[in-house]
Amino acid sequence: MYYDYFFGMHAYWWFFWIVLWVLFFSIMMPMRRTTFRQMQSPMQLLQRRYAAGEITSEEYEERRAKFLRDATL
Repeated sequence: MYYDYFFGMHAYWWFFWIVLWVLFFSIMMPMRRTTFRQMQSPMQLLQRRYAAGEITSEEYEERRAKFLRDATL
């Protein structure tokens, strides 16, 4: 009679909760990584874009100067 129960919960319910937690973490971890990218400072974002080749040296220097000028105000 009790062979289908594990610690008071049916075996299928254990399977359901384990699958639910795995799905939850597999969805939340990529979202957390993208949120971390959004938390970078503007200077870090500018440096990352320059290193990736998304902006030219002239654009980098112009934006960096503007950022430093605005940061001192």
